Amino acid sequence: MTAEQLYEVPTTVVPVGDRPYAAALLRRLGPDVPEFQDRLGGALAGVERLLRTCTRDASDPRVRELTGHLAATGGKRMRPLLVLLAAEFGDPDRAGVDRAAVVAELVHLASLYHDDVVDRAPTRHGAASANALWGNRMAAMGGNWLLARAARMSADLVPDALALNSFTANRIVAGQLRELAGPGPEEDSVGHYFRVTAGKTAALLAMSLGVGAFQSGAPRAVADRLVAYGEELGLAFQIADDLLDLLSPEAFSGKEQGRDLLAGVPSLPVLLARDSSDPDDAELRELLAAGPAAGADWHRRALALFSVSRATVRAQSLMHERLDRARAALDALPPLPARHSLDALCDFVALRTG
Repeated sequence: MTAEQLYEVPTTVVPVGDRPYAAALLRRLGPDVPEFQDRLGGALAGVERLLRTCTRDASDPRVRELTGHLAATGGKRMRPLLVLLAAEFGDPDRAGVDRAAVVAELVHLASLYHDDVVDRAPTRHGAASANALWGNRMAAMGGNWLLARAARMSADLVPDALALNSFTANRIVAGQLRELAGPGPEEDSVGHYFRVTAGKTAALLAMSLGVGAFQSGAPRAVADRLVAYGEELGLAFQIADDLLDLLSPEAFSGKEQGRDLLAGVPSLPVLLARDSSDPDDAELRELLAAGPAAGADWHRRALALFSVSRATVRAQSLMHERLDRARAALDALPPLPARHSLDALCDFVALRTG
């Protein structure tokens, strides 16, 4: 399957009742087992309805508008999809699986509200961000409301799922704080990057798989394997996003090429280029040291150099190492259609930068 085929999924706002991005992605990941596809597609539609309800059930209509904003603008719903795929290794119809999927997305949405406040981001999912519409304080409190809503829903989950959710919330906040603080005096920048990414990105993907497995009654050994898979997939996913920013035209990725580079985001290729001692990366190192203030051609030249840089090749190699570890975590799992989809998801991540 080509990258173009994998990307042939809706990226705009999807009305409740229609198949969301995750359901379309699931069809691409396969396998072509009608019972499996129908069950997962129906479950995703149910999760979408429950999510829209949960994000807009505040008594004050002004709060409802704020807390339901990002859920209404769309999103990939990758985390609910992972919950449902993990539940296939137990009883996917067991009570609370849909709630576990909504909890995972609520925590994710809350983190987006907080990230946009910290980054002063004007848009999210192609629409105005909550902070742009209501200001930083209201947006931050909206994120807090979503976290509280997730905590309330988590109370009905099985103990192992509840414990993992609580542990992950702590990891996410720690990752955000570590990112704001920057590397410590004795900490190398690449190591810091992976510790931040483990908390901000990988932790929630791992949690999604874990709570899906626990809530469905899957064996503990299976849940542990799925959590390990999620950790590695999350790290690879973030590296792929970093590479997309530098290598993919806006027509393919959906956002301005090099936007993170212009904003000074310390992505993995940037950090590797800064630390590189390769003579071929000398000009790129000088450009990164000068920054965007160096002139109008800075952005164009930096992107051109990243397209052939050894740092970019190294970042791609590190991404594939993480994907290989993710696939290895699946090896001992039963050969269910869900395992096929999780394995294909690794190919999807790799193809995003192909």
